[in-house]
Amino acid sequence: MERLHAATRVLVVGAGLSGAVAADAAYRLRALGSVADAPLDPITAQLAAGQLPASASCLAISHTGATRSTVDAARRARQGGASVIALTSYAHSPLSETSTVTLVAGGQDLVFGLETVASRLAHLAVVDALTLTLLSLRGATAEQALRLSADVTADHAY
Repeated sequence: MERLHAATRVLVVGAGLSGAVAADAAYRLRALGSVADAPLDPITAQLAAGQLPASASCLAISHTGATRSTVDAARRARQGGASVIALTSYAHSPLSETSTVTLVAGGQDLVFGLETVASRLAHLAVVDALTLTLLSLRGATAEQALRLSADVTADHAY
Protein backbone atom coordinates (compact mmCIF):
# COMPACT_ATOMS: atom_id res chain seq x y z
CA MET A 1 0.00 0.00 0.00
CA GLU A 2 2.84 2.37 0.82
CA ARG A 3 4.16 2.03 -2.74
CA LEU A 4 0.87 3.28 -4.19
CA HIS A 5 0.51 5.97 -1.55
CA ALA A 6 4.01 7.37 -2.12
CA ALA A 7 4.13 6.96 -5.91
CA THR A 8 4.62 10.17 -7.86
CA ARG A 9 2.86 8.47 -10.77
CA VAL A 10 0.92 5.23 -11.20
CA LEU A 11 0.74 3.33 -14.45
CA VAL A 12 -2.01 0.72 -14.50
CA VAL A 13 -1.76 -2.02 -17.10
CA GLY A 14 -4.05 -4.88 -18.01
CA ALA A 15 -5.28 -6.49 -21.22
CA GLY A 16 -8.41 -8.28 -22.31
CA LEU A 17 -10.90 -8.67 -19.48
CA SER A 18 -8.33 -7.27 -17.03
CA GLY A 19 -8.22 -4.08 -19.11
CA ALA A 20 -11.59 -2.99 -17.70
CA VAL A 21 -10.32 -3.52 -14.16
CA ALA A 22 -7.17 -1.53 -15.02
CA ALA A 23 -9.25 1.36 -16.40
CA ASP A 24 -11.41 1.36 -13.26
CA ALA A 25 -8.34 1.29 -11.00
CA ALA A 26 -6.74 4.22 -12.85
CA TYR A 27 -9.95 6.25 -12.63
CA ARG A 28 -10.28 5.61 -8.90
CA LEU A 29 -6.62 6.45 -8.25
CA ARG A 30 -6.92 9.69 -10.22
CA ALA A 31 -10.12 10.56 -8.32
CA LEU A 32 -8.06 10.30 -5.12
CA GLY A 33 -5.42 12.68 -6.44
CA SER A 34 -2.88 10.27 -7.93
CA VAL A 35 -1.34 10.96 -11.30
CA ALA A 36 -2.56 7.75 -12.93
CA ASP A 37 -2.85 6.41 -16.46
CA ALA A 38 -4.07 3.17 -18.02
CA PRO A 39 -3.13 3.12 -21.71
CA LEU A 40 -5.38 0.88 -23.79
CA ASP A 41 -2.75 0.10 -26.39
CA PRO A 42 -0.12 -2.45 -25.24
CA ILE A 43 2.69 -0.69 -27.09
CA THR A 44 1.81 2.61 -25.44
CA ALA A 45 1.65 0.82 -22.09
CA GLN A 46 5.15 -0.59 -22.58
CA LEU A 47 6.48 2.80 -23.66
CA ALA A 48 4.93 4.43 -20.58
CA ALA A 49 6.30 1.65 -18.35
CA GLY A 50 9.79 2.16 -19.73
CA GLN A 51 9.59 5.87 -18.91
CA LEU A 52 8.52 5.45 -15.28
CA PRO A 53 10.94 6.91 -12.75
CA ALA A 54 11.96 5.00 -9.64
CA SER A 55 9.49 7.12 -7.66
CA ALA A 56 6.56 5.68 -9.63
CA SER A 57 4.58 2.46 -9.39
CA CYS A 58 3.07 0.15 -11.95
CA LEU A 59 -0.11 -1.69 -11.01
CA ALA A 60 -0.23 -4.71 -13.33
CA ILE A 61 -3.49 -6.66 -13.46
CA SER A 62 -3.80 -10.10 -15.03
CA HIS A 63 -6.04 -13.02 -14.08
CA THR A 64 -3.52 -15.59 -15.29
CA GLY A 65 -0.42 -13.56 -14.54
CA ALA A 66 0.84 -14.69 -17.93
CA THR A 67 -0.58 -12.12 -20.36
CA ARG A 68 2.47 -11.17 -22.42
CA SER A 69 1.71 -7.46 -22.87
CA THR A 70 1.01 -6.99 -19.15
CA VAL A 71 4.09 -8.95 -18.04
CA ASP A 72 6.30 -7.14 -20.56
CA ALA A 73 5.08 -3.74 -19.34
CA ALA A 74 5.74 -4.78 -15.74
CA ARG A 75 9.25 -5.91 -16.67
CA ARG A 76 9.99 -2.58 -18.34
CA ALA A 77 8.75 -0.72 -15.27
CA ARG A 78 10.99 -2.81 -12.99
CA GLN A 79 14.00 -2.32 -15.28
CA GLY A 80 13.57 1.42 -14.85
CA GLY A 81 13.45 1.12 -11.07
CA ALA A 82 9.71 1.57 -10.53
CA SER A 83 7.92 -0.70 -8.11
CA VAL A 84 5.46 -3.18 -9.61
CA ILE A 85 2.33 -4.27 -7.79
CA ALA A 86 0.81 -7.35 -9.39
CA LEU A 87 -2.87 -8.19 -9.02
CA THR A 88 -3.44 -11.74 -10.22
CA SER A 89 -5.26 -14.97 -9.45
CA TYR A 90 -2.07 -17.03 -9.43
CA ALA A 91 0.67 -16.65 -6.84
CA HIS A 92 3.18 -18.35 -9.13
CA SER A 93 3.22 -16.74 -12.55
CA PRO A 94 5.50 -14.71 -14.80
CA LEU A 95 3.83 -11.55 -13.48
CA SER A 96 4.37 -12.45 -9.83
CA GLU A 97 8.00 -13.27 -10.57
CA THR A 98 8.42 -9.80 -12.07
CA SER A 99 6.59 -7.86 -9.38
CA THR A 100 7.79 -6.12 -6.25
CA VAL A 101 4.56 -7.05 -4.47
CA THR A 102 1.94 -9.61 -5.50
CA LEU A 103 -1.72 -9.41 -4.50
CA VAL A 104 -3.54 -12.69 -5.13
CA ALA A 105 -7.31 -12.75 -5.48
CA GLY A 106 -9.69 -14.56 -7.78
CA GLY A 107 -10.92 -17.90 -8.93
CA GLN A 108 -8.86 -20.77 -10.24
CA ASP A 109 -9.64 -24.18 -11.71
CA LEU A 110 -13.31 -23.52 -12.41
CA VAL A 111 -15.24 -24.19 -15.60
CA PHE A 112 -13.52 -22.27 -18.41
CA GLY A 113 -14.79 -18.73 -18.50
CA LEU A 114 -16.36 -18.69 -15.06
CA GLU A 115 -13.02 -18.25 -13.31
CA THR A 116 -12.40 -15.08 -15.29
CA VAL A 117 -15.70 -13.64 -14.07
CA ALA A 118 -14.89 -14.58 -10.47
CA SER A 119 -11.39 -13.17 -10.72
CA ARG A 120 -12.58 -9.94 -12.32
CA LEU A 121 -15.03 -9.42 -9.44
CA ALA A 122 -12.32 -10.29 -6.90
CA HIS A 123 -9.87 -7.92 -8.60
CA LEU A 124 -12.45 -5.11 -8.51
CA ALA A 125 -12.94 -5.80 -4.79
CA VAL A 126 -9.17 -5.50 -4.27
CA VAL A 127 -9.16 -2.20 -6.18
CA ASP A 128 -11.98 -1.00 -3.90
CA ALA A 129 -9.97 -2.01 -0.82
CA LEU A 130 -6.84 -0.30 -2.13
CA THR A 131 -8.63 2.94 -2.91
CA LEU A 132 -10.49 3.00 0.42
CA THR A 133 -7.19 2.48 2.21
CA LEU A 134 -5.60 5.30 0.18
CA LEU A 135 -8.54 7.54 1.04
CA SER A 136 -7.91 6.82 4.71
CA LEU A 137 -4.16 7.44 4.41
CA ARG A 138 -4.47 10.65 2.42
CA GLY A 139 -7.29 12.19 4.41
CA ALA A 140 -8.17 15.78 3.47
CA THR A 141 -6.05 15.74 0.30
CA ALA A 142 -7.96 12.76 -1.08
CA GLU A 143 -11.29 14.19 0.05
CA GLN A 144 -10.53 17.40 -1.87
CA ALA A 145 -9.68 15.35 -4.98
CA LEU A 146 -12.93 13.39 -4.56
CA ARG A 147 -14.90 16.64 -4.42
CA LEU A 148 -13.34 17.67 -7.73
CA SER A 149 -14.25 14.26 -9.14
CA ALA A 150 -17.83 14.69 -7.95
CA ASP A 151 -18.00 18.16 -9.52
CA VAL A 152 -16.70 16.90 -12.84
CA THR A 153 -19.13 13.99 -12.77
CA ALA A 154 -22.02 16.33 -11.94
CA ASP A 155 -21.09 18.53 -14.89
CA HIS A 156 -21.74 15.55 -17.17
CA ALA A 157 -25.21 14.76 -15.87
CA TYR A 158 -28.56 16.26 -16.80
